[in-house]
Amino acid sequence: MNMYSYALLEPECYYLVQEKDQEALTLLQVKVIADTSMYIIKYGETMQMEWKKKSDPIFDIIELLSDDVAKAWMKVYYSNEDAYYEEDDD
Repeated sequence: MNMYSYALLEPECYYLVQEKDQEALTLLQVKVIADTSMYIIKYGETMQMEWKKKSDPIFDIIELLSDDVAKAWMKVYYSNEDAYYEEDDD
């Protein structure tokens, strides 16, 4: 069984992680690193920003997204987000 912690994650990088066994994958980005904690953004239907202790467990780090993959994902994510806020012309 793999067990990792948030301390392994680098700032400004995008990661696909599985926080707990049998949970869906989560895309997250580390924004700020302090002495004992990290401020992260989780991307799902909405963005969720939260602090995590560096020692908090991650079941598995699936992938560090390359810059090209992260850019392609951002294009899709933000175009889908805009679709929710467009007004009908009816």
